[in-house]
Amino acid sequence: MLPLPTQRFSRRLGQLLPGLALFGIGIGFMVRADLGLSPWQVLHQGIAGRTGLAMGTVVIITGILVMLGWIPLRERLGLGTVLNVLIIGNTLNLTLLALPDSLSPVGLRWLAMLGGITLIGFGSGLYIGAGMGPGPRDGLMTGLARRGLNIGVVRATLEISVLVVGWILGGTVGVGTLAFAVLIGPLVAFFLPRLTVRLAAGTVSA
Repeated sequence: MLPLPTQRFSRRLGQLLPGLALFGIGIGFMVRADLGLSPWQVLHQGIAGRTGLAMGTVVIITGILVMLGWIPLRERLGLGTVLNVLIIGNTLNLTLLALPDSLSPVGLRWLAMLGGITLIGFGSGLYIGAGMGPGPRDGLMTGLARRGLNIGVVRATLEISVLVVGWILGGTVGVGTLAFAVLIGPLVAFFLPRLTVRLAAGTVSA
């Protein structure tokens, strides 16, 4: 039998990986629904449209750039942070390749949008609950907050800024953007306590 720390790490990694994959799949469903995206995804879609890069590739590049912003903030990278960048972006690319470019009728688009938000909420609960490091964008937000800034103000400023820039670049803003803002908090609040891996006393998160 594996020692307890190894078992716990295996469980956390086994939760992290599908969580990140579901997150990427959820974004893909929201993209194909074409009813609006979350603020960061509006930015990624806008950049992808202007550069010709695949949207998932933009997610990866943006994630790396955001992680560079962690350096002056002295944020600590976790394994989950690095895998967040790689898995979500690549899974998004694969999902967009697998799904048709457009969905119809409109009821199917709504189903894809709501299903995508639910997958993102569930995936967030899985990967955050694994406790293996925050995503690049969350780490930037919490790092700034630790410098004495109000975390609510930091979050709102970042998300409004990327939403506006993404919209100017051509990203999709719509009812899906509003639905994401309303639903993602309650979904994560529901899933996270049920999916959090309890670490033994003295255990350091990877």
